[in-house]
Amino acid sequence: MSSPRVRVVIENITPCIDCGRFPIKRTSGEPVVVEADVFTDGHDQVAAVMMYRHDSATEWHRAPMKAVGNDRWRAEFTVQQLGSYQYSVCAWVDHLDSWRRGIRKKYEARQDIHVDLKTGALIAENMAERAHGTDAQRLREWAAAIVDTRRDLEARMALIQTESIRELELRYPDPDIVLHWDTPLEVEVDRERARFSTWYEMFPRSAAAAPGQHGTFADVQKLLPYVASMGFDVLYLPPIHPIGTTERKGPNNNPQASAGDPGSPWAIGGTEGGHKSIHPELGTLEDFKQLIAKAGELGMEIAMDIAFQTTPDHPYVREHREWFLERPDGTIQYAENPPKKYQDIYPFHFESNAGEALATELRTVIEYWISQGIRIFRVDNPHTKPFPFWEGLIREIRRLRPDVIFLAEAFTRPKVMYRLAKLGFTQSYNYFPWRNTKQELLEYFTELSRPPVSDFFRANLWPNTPDILPEYLQYGGRPGFMIRLVLAATLGASYGIYGPPFELMDGRAVEAGKEEYLDSEKYQIRQWSRDNPASLREFIALVNRIRRDNAPLQSDRGLKFHATDNDNLVAYSKTRDNGDAVLVVVNVDPHHTQSGWVQLDLLTLHLPDSGTFQVHDLLSGARFIWQGPRNFVSLDPGRAPAHIFRIRTRVRSERDFDYFL
Repeated sequence: MSSPRVRVVIENITPCIDCGRFPIKRTSGEPVVVEADVFTDGHDQVAAVMMYRHDSATEWHRAPMKAVGNDRWRAEFTVQQLGSYQYSVCAWVDHLDSWRRGIRKKYEARQDIHVDLKTGALIAENMAERAHGTDAQRLREWAAAIVDTRRDLEARMALIQTESIRELELRYPDPDIVLHWDTPLEVEVDRERARFSTWYEMFPRSAAAAPGQHGTFADVQKLLPYVASMGFDVLYLPPIHPIGTTERKGPNNNPQASAGDPGSPWAIGGTEGGHKSIHPELGTLEDFKQLIAKAGELGMEIAMDIAFQTTPDHPYVREHREWFLERPDGTIQYAENPPKKYQDIYPFHFESNAGEALATELRTVIEYWISQGIRIFRVDNPHTKPFPFWEGLIREIRRLRPDVIFLAEAFTRPKVMYRLAKLGFTQSYNYFPWRNTKQELLEYFTELSRPPVSDFFRANLWPNTPDILPEYLQYGGRPGFMIRLVLAATLGASYGIYGPPFELMDGRAVEAGKEEYLDSEKYQIRQWSRDNPASLREFIALVNRIRRDNAPLQSDRGLKFHATDNDNLVAYSKTRDNGDAVLVVVNVDPHHTQSGWVQLDLLTLHLPDSGTFQVHDLLSGARFIWQGPRNFVSLDPGRAPAHIFRIRTRVRSERDFDYFL
């Protein structure tokens, strides 16, 4: 039971994830806005202070919290260093401020306040006992001044409002009446690419210029300018390790492979090695490190795939059979999702008595590739491994290397997806490939862009992957690919495409009703006509340039949907506190022109209630003068299925109208 002297109450601190069990996420330079309910019994005033520090610091920074109404208090701080920060709130009944409010009312009512002035002086003298140096001296001088009868009463009342004394009373409260929030909360700080990144996925073995040849890292290096020209800053490569031969899959997931079939890169491990080895046909470790360096020269990073599973041929199977589940017939359990069978994949058995040794070894896999220069990992199917394993692994890795980014390839149930994010995954795949209609997009992205989800979950939007060819892309034609690109690139600060199938608009499914690609690169080598004049390469480059040039698109915060009277038109904006705003209107029907009225929330867009303003379509270059909240749009998907408007307030004469158009 707390002391009755501690009369203040602190409740409902935000941001706070699961009562403080998990940290929130921010990137360097972002603010953390902390709020709390702070109140007390009776009519006394309260004071509240937010405290914060980086884990490497011993001293806490203090920032006074301001009342924002209904006993809610707010302060903010900006994170700068990578790693972990802590923040908390303390509060107390503010006797000096309570006295100040009361004596002001008495003075205005022309009541006698001489005794009240002595009361205030006594409070200040008690504070001086807790202060030191010049602070203590100032408090004593102030106390003496407000009871000095040689000063007129009006002058002494002016002294009471001295702001510098207010600062001191926040610095030296009576510790016996101060309430501290039980446990400091935490914020994990990542580098900017965790918040804003643009990914391109390609299979290295399909990078060779000559048909039928197995691509190499040197071939990928030659394609780096191609990828960079489209504006991507992360090049993600599927697993680069040796591929097993036992139960190897053939083209289109055929259970029988023929001679020369390369197998799936996710079937990891062979006679050449395992997770710390490189497929010999791709090149050497030095070739890979050179690729990393060349990508860096072009402003890109290489993201490496981590798939914690093996083939029957992996060295782990020979050396550590205890890391796998053995069936009653003495064979090792292969991966299954009944009725599907994956005989070429052995999952790890974390529940074995050797689970700790297994976890330690897998952590060394990450550490090994970090030592070779990798800082971004795309993790395959993390939801099929234990939560405690990921929490321990990511915590240990980030303690030493806070610049490492983990992308969770977790197409799974929402609570599982969110749990992985809370445990430390920097970004995550999500349901975007299957959110196509206006209502689906509105509901899903409203959820993702609002606390508490936005405080721990960063979506990385992919319109396609080697595993997923959505029906929308199968039948949407060129407009369908353009629509999904604009949505991914503007709804999310991080997005990616699997190319070249995306820019070359490959929508061929293995069969009707399936989301698998025909002749999937997962099972065979493909050659691509990257110089095809019909390619979306230039359009992708334009969209990515718009993202780089407009700060509102570089964050998942500030997303607001605006009403339209046509359910095939989706309108949304992203804004920043400084007034920058981008408005996007997309026709989600890839087959027909759609028109309608957009009803703008002018306050969100930092626009006045009346008057005109300019909207500049960054896709076409056209400029329009709009007026008020209601404006008309018409979008032909065959020409331009979307507008990406930069908004400018307009204070010009009517003669400028032709110029803006």
